[in-house]
Amino acid sequence: MSLLSSFFDYAFMQRAALGCAAISVSAAPVGCFLTLRRMSLMGDAMSHAILPGVAVGFLVSGLSLGAMTVGGIVAGVIVAMLTGAVTRLTGQREDASLAAFYLISLALGVLLVSLRGSSVDLMHILFGSVLALDDGALRLLCATATVTLLVLALIWRPLVLECVDPGFLRLVSRWSGPVHFVFLGLVVVNLVAGFQALGTLMSVGMMILPGLAARFWSHRLGTMTVLAVLIGLASSAAGLLGSFHWGLPSGPAITLSAGAIYLISLIFGRAGGIVPRLRPGKHFHN
Repeated sequence: MSLLSSFFDYAFMQRAALGCAAISVSAAPVGCFLTLRRMSLMGDAMSHAILPGVAVGFLVSGLSLGAMTVGGIVAGVIVAMLTGAVTRLTGQREDASLAAFYLISLALGVLLVSLRGSSVDLMHILFGSVLALDDGALRLLCATATVTLLVLALIWRPLVLECVDPGFLRLVSRWSGPVHFVFLGLVVVNLVAGFQALGTLMSVGMMILPGLAARFWSHRLGTMTVLAVLIGLASSAAGLLGSFHWGLPSGPAITLSAGAIYLISLIFGRAGGIVPRLRPGKHFHN
């Protein structure tokens, strides 16, 4: 009980736990769809793509939540549109053009922050400060979680169909294009909201790792989504406790906790883990 007492005794730990819970509820389901659509690396690329917008917001207004949030959303949308345009105009694969733009964005964002800010400001933007969340950041995280769940509920069926057979969805419905761009919007919004707590480089971990881990335990999307949220919550609690009791940096500690659960799932998960796949099958005799 003494290990968990920090969540009851300190207000900043309660705020950090609430913020991480909002990220888990919001980003983990989005990560499940990224995993099913084989777009996991896109989440990582978009987390870098928002950095120039965050940096511009920082240059204009300092560590202003509103300015950095708007800047991050605008930058993410621009990179997504440029990636699509390059793919259509040149025939280059989408993953290749996205990789080019995210590398450019990462370098540009770090350069912009370095022009005015200190190394402390740069570390704050890149790796977050979940133990110092203010009211504005908590409202943003909770609002993002609410909007994400509502939008996912509205587009759930066409989004699932697009994961299974996007060609069929394009044939029978005009929702294919809008659903794709709405989903990309959810990815960007969740990454922008998550950077307030975990930074631009760590927020994608809470989006991708729980979904990847959950897939080793179930092939049913509903079950996988619930498991991803639970894994996100468990990772957040473990990372926050490690940060409080042993002085670990909170963002990396949370992400590494999610990574540890992923490795355990990779080895022991009943839906494709290494050990169950190596286990001899049952033989039946007449």
